Amino acid sequence: MKLKVLKKTGNEIKIEIEGEGHSFCNALQKVLLEEEVIDIAGYNLPHPLTANPVVFVRTLKGRPETALRNAAEKLQKKNKQFNEAFEKALKEWQQK
Repeated sequence: MKLKVLKKTGNEIKIEIEGEGHSFCNALQKVLLEEEVIDIAGYNLPHPLTANPVVFVRTLKGRPETALRNAAEKLQKKNKQFNEAFEKALKEWQQK
């Protein structure tokens, strides 16, 4: 995954994410919008086969890159929890 900063101001950032699509961007947007410091979080994917998504974040306070970093860490935790729960459920199913 490659990131390219397209625009950056004090409380806004717009980045292009190479090689991702709706799945990742939708999850990232959802996690961002759970935070009180986020004013706007969204993404645009002009065409899923030919374009890289562009993510936009505007904060009410704090730096948007910090909010993105926190959201990425939160997604990692959720992914780990899902993997652990899935492995447990799979083992229980196999024991039947």
